[in-house]
Amino acid sequence: MVSSSKSDAKTPYYYQLKIYHIKGQAQESTVDGYLKDAYLPALHRAGIANIGVFKPIAKDTAEQLIYVFIPFKKFDTFLKLDEALAKDQSYLEQGKSYLNAAYNNAPYNRIETILLKAFSAMPEPALPQLTSSKNERVYELRSYEAATENLSLNKIGMFNDAEISIFTNLNFNAVFYGQVISGSHSPNLMYLTTFNNKEDRDKHWAAFGAEYKKISGLPQYQHNVSKNVTLFIYPTDYSDL
Repeated sequence: MVSSSKSDAKTPYYYQLKIYHIKGQAQESTVDGYLKDAYLPALHRAGIANIGVFKPIAKDTAEQLIYVFIPFKKFDTFLKLDEALAKDQSYLEQGKSYLNAAYNNAPYNRIETILLKAFSAMPEPALPQLTSSKNERVYELRSYEAATENLSLNKIGMFNDAEISIFTNLNFNAVFYGQVISGSHSPNLMYLTTFNNKEDRDKHWAAFGAEYKKISGLPQYQHNVSKNVTLFIYPTDYSDL
């Protein structure tokens, strides 16, 4: 996913994280079918590659979540996506049971959308280089909220200046790092690292801790995270990532 042009490589991607809030097997099956047979193929035809679809490893009986990660090389592609889908006859046909669902038989409860802009130190997403099968993998989606906008920018600077290098050197297989530019919890940043399994994940974080201590105590990086939310997810069998 790395561009051959140096100028292109410096242009940050934009990411959309769509979160389907669903309840019950019927809704989950409908959304899975729509994403697998209609939505992802349509995005591929629109020139959008490497789309991720994930579900939490820990199951919640009250509500299920499906995360869809969509990378956009240009923000204009995001703005024009609905228009492109409306003209895609295959998409309209394959997704008709979802698209034309009745008001009293909706395929989901709500859709939440988070928009992000890639960090300058990793302006493009990356494919995980893992050896395990998808059903063994552990992906870790982290969200770092800050008390103020400036403190959030400080944490992003900390990533760009030091943390991303540590993650890269230790082969954390990060898919993306992004600043939340629109979402319900702001100021905020999010990133996704990937591992072959839980044991692999724990070994990587143990190694990270030793390196992180060298920078975490520096005075310029104090108090730049007020809340850390960590979610363990796994890719669906039809996910590109």
